[in-house]
Amino acid sequence: MNSRLPTLLLAGLLLTATATSAQKSRPGTAAKNAESAIKEADLKRDLFALGGDKYRGREGGTLDELRASAWLAEQMRAIGMQPAGDDGTFFQWFNLRRTRLTPASTVSIGGRTLRPGHEAVVVAPVDAQLKAKLVFVGTGTPAELAKAKIKGRAVAVQLSGEPTDGISYRRYLFGKLREQAAELARAGAVAVVFVSDDKAQAVYEHWSHIFERGRYGLPADESLKIMGSQVPVVWLPMSEAAALSKSGQEFVADLRAETFLYPSVNIVARQPGTDAQLKSQYVLFSTHQDHDGVRAAVAGDSIYNGADDNATGCAALLAIMRAFKQQPAKRSALFVYHGAEERGLLGSRYFSNKPTVPRESIVAVLNAEMMGRNAPDSAALLGSIAPHLNSSDLVKTALTANQVGPRFKLDTEWDKATHPEGWYFRSDHLPYARLGIPAVMFTSLLHADYHTPRDEPATIDYAKLRRMTQWLYLTGWAVANRPAPPAREPGFKLER
Repeated sequence: MNSRLPTLLLAGLLLTATATSAQKSRPGTAAKNAESAIKEADLKRDLFALGGDKYRGREGGTLDELRASAWLAEQMRAIGMQPAGDDGTFFQWFNLRRTRLTPASTVSIGGRTLRPGHEAVVVAPVDAQLKAKLVFVGTGTPAELAKAKIKGRAVAVQLSGEPTDGISYRRYLFGKLREQAAELARAGAVAVVFVSDDKAQAVYEHWSHIFERGRYGLPADESLKIMGSQVPVVWLPMSEAAALSKSGQEFVADLRAETFLYPSVNIVARQPGTDAQLKSQYVLFSTHQDHDGVRAAVAGDSIYNGADDNATGCAALLAIMRAFKQQPAKRSALFVYHGAEERGLLGSRYFSNKPTVPRESIVAVLNAEMMGRNAPDSAALLGSIAPHLNSSDLVKTALTANQVGPRFKLDTEWDKATHPEGWYFRSDHLPYARLGIPAVMFTSLLHADYHTPRDEPATIDYAKLRRMTQWLYLTGWAVANRPAPPAREPGFKLER
């Protein structure tokens, strides 16, 4: 599809959006900015710089994330953005609290030592030192449990089953690890050991690394307290199935948990508006700079670069800054790179609670999340249908910008409350939406390289990323120049 925007149609949109304001935008202003300021070559250069191996996957709360953040702040300064963080800087610092197992923690089964994070996964960091007889209960059906002595034992279970309520198999499996372990603990088990079947093994290989780091949150989060009374839950690969089923083995756990604080950062810049009254209001362009860092190698590659997730959003915001610098809008544009998104939306949770501008001055949040993969003509706008819709007004503006701009075919399935991935709840627009601020997410959706080392800059469709960036910009430009801010949806309430 030709990437040139239909200037006359877009000019009509913008004139309609600003028809009653005292100072109308020149016809075609946004279209010209999108053509001259949002360049595929710039997007590619910035994405290779941020998403290459230099920043080692930008893991939240590490020096790699901080070095990448400093690079982004320097790009903002070079573009000419004003710092809008703390104390006249581009930075808003906040602390992460991490609770993890110490490296010396071990478990053993039948005298064989299994190191957490290597030969075994401990699902939650706990303080636990115990010895117990291990009993294997098959798949843990009621009949199997009725025949087994569970109280005071470590219970081994073969993972099995399929979701029945429409959720993804991965979410089902993680829920089963939690819920079946809790059920066995209530029955008197002192530890629970799961072993993967064929299907669970695929999830183990792709996703078990997320447990290696322990748990993250903001310092006040109650879930980060070290639990000395919690039953240890261990997850083993399928290769351990035969050994685990042998009777009479002893299970030994020596698990030590620790908790500590270290810094992450939001990067914040603004382009002041031109209208005397409206410039005190902000259109917030949102993304996140972190990813998964350096982890166990897959096919010889240990750096989880996060090119699509989310160096695409980072490069897009830099391009949009250039467009707003070239032609400022009536409202101010606020650009926020949220730190530690992959650790649980921590940067956006922190900024939405302690914004560096008055919270009531934020009229809309436009979130950029994974915008460079899948079919060239497809995309999605999350927050566009109920119960995730919190501003029909904002969504209409975004949909109109798409129709007169890139004309993506929009996938609405991922925005439904019934979608198995529940993806609406997994990006940085969410904390703002919970506060009632009109918020949507622009995305080209997940793909097979998501959260793997294969998410590399060379895999990005840069022509598509340019068009996604233009759509995001054109929506923000229309919101920034309309007389009234987007109306909020009455009675908005999320399903969870």
